[in-house]
Amino acid sequence: MFKNNNYPKTLLLSAAIGAISMGLSMQAGADQYSDAAEKWVSDSFKKSTLTKEQQMKEMAWFTKAAEQFRGMEINVVSETIATHEYESSVLAKAFSEITGIKLTHTLIQEGDVIEKLQTQMQSGRNIYDGYVNDSDLIGTHFRYGKVVAVEDIMNGSGKDLTLPTLDLEDFIGLDFTTGPDGKLYQLPSQQFANLYWFRADWFEREDMKKQFKELYGYELGVPVNWSAYEDIAEFFSVHVKEIDGEKVYGHMDYGKKDPSLGWRFTDAWFSMAGAGDKGCRTACQ
Repeated sequence: MFKNNNYPKTLLLSAAIGAISMGLSMQAGADQYSDAAEKWVSDSFKKSTLTKEQQMKEMAWFTKAAEQFRGMEINVVSETIATHEYESSVLAKAFSEITGIKLTHTLIQEGDVIEKLQTQMQSGRNIYDGYVNDSDLIGTHFRYGKVVAVEDIMNGSGKDLTLPTLDLEDFIGLDFTTGPDGKLYQLPSQQFANLYWFRADWFEREDMKKQFKELYGYELGVPVNWSAYEDIAEFFSVHVKEIDGEKVYGHMDYGKKDPSLGWRFTDAWFSMAGAGDKGCRTACQ
């Protein structure tokens, strides 16, 4: 292509040098992100179910997928708890160095997160690009239609940008981050431990087991769905009423006064009986 003798030799030389420099620059950039990935895997991500070779293969995918977005700035926010402090101070920095995308993870109080989220949904003004918020807000996300469901991204426009080795079964609580429309809206990044306390000695009494079986047609045991939870509550409150001369109830709950108790009671605690509260799943929040 350079056979034309009239073509200035200095221009040819300049073009050649420029091409070489660009190639070297691109290679240096690639090495920069690969080196960052190697550093993070070796220094900070040692505890993993993956081998280092598998980790580096995933890192290579991240650096490649991020090429078209390098230089972009993304701002996300979450409440201030230990899990998110780690995400903010460690994972955000790792993501930025490995991908070349500047990720800023801001920490504020829980109430402020909800206020910012509500303001953004109602005004349409972008305050943050992403929110790490409680899955209790699944009803809000579903009704407002202002957030993009993770499932839509992974199966749609972001399919080629979704880590091929991502296994949803690795996440606990996916049912709780799935809306009434059957779509997965969030990936759970942290969990609160909610516990049921129950009188195992009552459940083991032969007279109780026999009475329950006669009334409801199945064995008395720890509830595995919502209807069983209701049956057990009704059984002890309405049919048993007293045990050893003392008044008993099929359900009792108590806790320190807090605004969050409303949704935690209906959407979180009751949902452990097998399903989210039938009313609050779409109506609360």
